[in-house]
Amino acid sequence: MTAPVFVIDSVEGADFSGGEYVLDGPEGRHAVSVKRLRPGEDVILTDGRGRWLEGVVKAAEGKDRLVVMDLDSVREEEPEQPRITVVQALPKGDRGELAVETMTEVGVDAIVPWQAARCITQWKGDRGLKALGKWRATAREAGKQSRRVRFPEIAETASTKQVAALLAKADFAAVLHSDFEYGSEPLATVELPAEGEIVLVVGPEGGVASDELAQFREAGARACLLGRSVLRTSTAGTAAVALLLGRTGRWS
Repeated sequence: MTAPVFVIDSVEGADFSGGEYVLDGPEGRHAVSVKRLRPGEDVILTDGRGRWLEGVVKAAEGKDRLVVMDLDSVREEEPEQPRITVVQALPKGDRGELAVETMTEVGVDAIVPWQAARCITQWKGDRGLKALGKWRATAREAGKQSRRVRFPEIAETASTKQVAALLAKADFAAVLHSDFEYGSEPLATVELPAEGEIVLVVGPEGGVASDELAQFREAGARACLLGRSVLRTSTAGTAAVALLLGRTGRWS
């Protein structure tokens, strides 16, 4: 298993003078009081944007200070190809965080919250900012848990028009649509690009409205199915991303 991951604001701007680094604050507290790391254990420090370095625990001080030594040079993980973005309609309750968590663990590159016509949840004003903050915090924690050094981007909430514009720019765009009489194609067999951008739309529990589907098709998106069963909006994206990662070779 790879070493546990901890986030620092900037890898390139951090003070590594003397070959040591002090991890403090919430990350240091998690390392010392929750993970209970001890001298000699390996750790990874990352900015969550692909830059990272590995070190060894020298000492745990108090309840929230971890001294890391033997730091190697800064490395950078290049973005993988093709890049996979999921446009996620807003689910009810905490199912949005569940979707973000599992898609992050699987390996999604970006998530765009979408205020679809049939969404019961409405992100407006302070409530919307708070919900978006929860999604971003969830992506960060899930990125650490799954030992990633490049966390998924969580975009601002998008309207249907903005989603259509995003689909129009993609190298492959699809909408998961559960109307079996519509003539949707299996996502498991459609031709996929080897590089560029894949954008996948996951609709709300009530499904994608007909006018939204028409806009997305006009933008070049294809209607696709995952299989015979209909998944909930909070799990469909995770299943689809796993399928795409396997088919594109990113899991090879």
